[in-house]
Amino acid sequence: MDEVVEEAEALKHQGETHKRKNPKVELWNFIWRPVYWFRMLGDELHWSFVLSVVIVYGISQGLGVGLSRISTQYYMKDEQKLQPSESQIFFGIIQLPWVVKPLWGLLTDILPIFGYRRRPYFIFAVYPIYYVGHLFTMQLKGVLTFPHADVSERCFLGVISMLSLALHKRLHLVLALFSLMAGSAGIAIADVTIDACVAQNSISHPSLASDMQSLCGLSSSIGALVGYSLSGFLVHLVGPKGVFGVLSVPAGLVILVGMLMRDHHVPNFSYRRVNQKFLDACKAMWTTLKCREVWRPCLYMYLSLALSLNVREGMFYWYTDAKGGPSFSKEVIGSIFSVGAIGSLLGVLLYQNLLKSHPFRDVLFWTQLLYGLSGLLDLVLVLRINLKLGISDYFFAVIDEAATHMISRVKWMPLLVLSSKLCPPGIEGTFFALLMSIDNVGMLSSSWAGGFLLHVLEVTRTQFNNLWLSILIRSIFRIIPLGLLFLVPRSDPNLSILPTEMLRTKKGDDIPESDNVEMAPLVNSTLD
Repeated sequence: MDEVVEEAEALKHQGETHKRKNPKVELWNFIWRPVYWFRMLGDELHWSFVLSVVIVYGISQGLGVGLSRISTQYYMKDEQKLQPSESQIFFGIIQLPWVVKPLWGLLTDILPIFGYRRRPYFIFAVYPIYYVGHLFTMQLKGVLTFPHADVSERCFLGVISMLSLALHKRLHLVLALFSLMAGSAGIAIADVTIDACVAQNSISHPSLASDMQSLCGLSSSIGALVGYSLSGFLVHLVGPKGVFGVLSVPAGLVILVGMLMRDHHVPNFSYRRVNQKFLDACKAMWTTLKCREVWRPCLYMYLSLALSLNVREGMFYWYTDAKGGPSFSKEVIGSIFSVGAIGSLLGVLLYQNLLKSHPFRDVLFWTQLLYGLSGLLDLVLVLRINLKLGISDYFFAVIDEAATHMISRVKWMPLLVLSSKLCPPGIEGTFFALLMSIDNVGMLSSSWAGGFLLHVLEVTRTQFNNLWLSILIRSIFRIIPLGLLFLVPRSDPNLSILPTEMLRTKKGDDIPESDNVEMAPLVNSTLD
């Protein structure tokens, strides 16, 4: 009898071993691994937080940016007839609302609206986008006034009036820039509000900080992939201005986050204390910035971005207009950028599965080095070396875009994780916004410096003789941050970076001890 039992146990053990080694089982587990990961995040952080990140990062930002980038580039080139250097400068101007992110972050931290800290700002974030739609409608009618319609009418006008831009011959540049900045402001407000939630959860769940940034990166990359895939086709179908109407749709989903978010209600908030809270927040930010563990990484983040000169518009004009260039169509441009989004997605997966536990400094060294070398791929394309090697322009451009975006995303991920760990409790929204503002100032400096470089080298709509030189200079500048890596801590990404005394927060009457952001029906939230 014992022999039968032993034989049965041996066969069971053998079957389990075979099951573990079965390639089909391993493949099935690999396919379901993202589902398990999402389930883990939902269990630890609440499913509502995961959904909020997907809506804001994936749809509002990823899909929205994917649709807007190509349409705005063609709008500047074909409708406004700008030079590459001018277009590069104006792209920086459009992103100015992202530079003042600390203002939005400060408001979410110290100024509740109707007793809520987060929910109203998601709803408010949509208003500038619909305001732009109404503004365009008034301009088309020849009457430029402020909107007095109700919210539902503005939502309708935001879509219809943006689409009607396809019929407008030429909008004044100043009004166009103002409108695009307003749309950018709406996305920035929603971004800083969800960033506050991410930073808040990074403090309470430090071991999941990398996972949260990976979730943000995955959502953004997948959304951008869809946006870029559709953008070329839509620009060809309805024109660059017509795509602006489509951009009103993703913004509507942000309203759902604001309507369904379960936010702690402060019934008797004293607005007379706002001034004092503002001063206290500024003092807390200044105290944190003076900390050696904080200002050194901040300086590195700014310099690493500012020194990566942006000459993207020069390459875009060469892609589409150069006589000796590839002369890509709108659909081809969209497909190339969509492959870049795939590269960005692969970068997130690479960091999440292989690099998230490595020290910040080690990851940044190799990614910064590869980032500088990847810039030389543009040089091979512009000098037509790829044709001499028998590689088509499209195939090489796809490789260039995918490799550059993958490396750029892997380089960006540890900086985001590092930023989330530098935020002191109580002002996490404000301080994370401040860190992201520093990054945006770096990107703005990069964009304007790149535009100045294109202007100095006389790269125009029809002259690209010195474009190769601007690419070479850009690649050299990308290597310089390697000498600044001593500013970055070599600590474990899973551990806290701030000193222990900075992690202590004063719990006031208006800030809950456990301020977890969840999603719940609006009617239920009023009963809290």
